[in-house]
Amino acid sequence: MHGLAPVALEGLDDLNLLDLRLHATSDLGPVWRRLRDEAPVWWHPSRGGLPGFWVVTRYEDVVAVSKDNRHYTVARGNMLGTLLRGGDTAGGKMIAVSDGPWHAALRRLLISGFGPRALGVVAQTIETATRRVVTAALERGTCDFAREVAAQIPLTAICELLGVPEEDRASVLELTNAAMLTGGEDEPDIETRVARSRILGYYSRLAAERRDAPGGDLVSLLATSEVDGRPLTKEETLLNCYNLIVGGDETARLAMSGGVLALIDHPEQWKRLLADPAAVDPAVEEILRWTSPASHVGRTATAATELRGTRIEEGDIVTLWTPAANRDERAFDEPDTFDLARSPNRHVTFGHGAHFCIGAHLARTELRTLLHTLRTHATSIALTGPPRRIESNFITGISSLPVALSG
Repeated sequence: MHGLAPVALEGLDDLNLLDLRLHATSDLGPVWRRLRDEAPVWWHPSRGGLPGFWVVTRYEDVVAVSKDNRHYTVARGNMLGTLLRGGDTAGGKMIAVSDGPWHAALRRLLISGFGPRALGVVAQTIETATRRVVTAALERGTCDFAREVAAQIPLTAICELLGVPEEDRASVLELTNAAMLTGGEDEPDIETRVARSRILGYYSRLAAERRDAPGGDLVSLLATSEVDGRPLTKEETLLNCYNLIVGGDETARLAMSGGVLALIDHPEQWKRLLADPAAVDPAVEEILRWTSPASHVGRTATAATELRGTRIEEGDIVTLWTPAANRDERAFDEPDTFDLARSPNRHVTFGHGAHFCIGAHLARTELRTLLHTLRTHATSIALTGPPRRIESNFITGISSLPVALSG
């Protein structure tokens, strides 16, 4: 992978997946392959006073755990950053970290807000925004693709879905960029914490307004609907607004930047995309598989169980590693080859089962629109400096991608 060095391990117990810098500077492909082959359900030892946890790397096992709501829950958290520190305070209140009938009812409600009618309007917004930022980048000749193109498109779309008034969008986009683009979710700096606090304050006020004067947007839906027989509390409304902002931003943004870097690194695939508009749809899926923006999803065992013959105890933390599953030789032919013609391509980038990403169609629309726009208006894309990667073990991707574009 571009600019990354393979990890050299004496033994698996030398591996420290809690080292955020490791994920930003190393090609973990050989590590995932070794785990899949030697220890597909591996106990990660305790590090720095934090408890140990299970690491699951095979595609088949990731799918199995994702579907098993009987033995595993997300209600205590879905990422190591919270699970290892006692659990997520939003557990049972926010869709990403809730289970059971309440989760199912909230999911049905939100899916209605992502229906064809709503997304039809948003698709036009995505197309306009994409054309605008790509055209501006082409006119300048150079840009930071991660910040000036990839970051702008999903945030514009989520503003549309959440019903942010036109007059507020410039300031909300600026704030949300400040809140999201650092990527270090474990220890955000003071500017990031302030931006996130201001975003939460903004949506809290917007939700209060929509309770009195609802519209056809997702904030109104959350503020005025009943879920499993009762209205959402103000806290639940706000947490789920924030969940939609983060979820609606990260996968698409990171897939866009990582996808463009992959096309730069594989010029024959860029030529294939330029030559054939029919290559766009399979390219979307291959970029999603290749980039795997969500590094892991976490679960907690609710009862003792077994996975591939390994005993999992009640209360154990179990982590499912998407980049490992998406490169599993047992599920994909030549998984380490970036191939825009790959078919079938049953990646698990959006998860699986009850927690399959409700914004998957939106993210695909954003990525598809970007690829159509690039192949229509750009003839070449080249790096002008080294990419900068996010230091995180929860998300994988690029925070800065300096490129030159020509039409």
